[in-house]
Amino acid sequence: MALIDHFSARTQTAQGEHRFGLTTYLAVWRSRRALAKLDARALDDIGIDSEAAQREARRHLWDVPSTWINR
Repeated sequence: MALIDHFSARTQTAQGEHRFGLTTYLAVWRSRRALAKLDARALDDIGIDSEAAQREARRHLWDVPSTWINR
């Protein structure tokens, strides 16, 4: 297994919980950073207001929807 595969793979803990690797956290960080930079017109295109975008952008890296974890 390549090192990048190790970091990007989801792993299962002894308690049965899933956690993400480094590349997934980086993707979440990039996504939220890009969302924070969108202007009002772009936000309107995706159907959210600036307050919702800023709220999402401020979330912690590990604060992701449960559907991302329980696959």
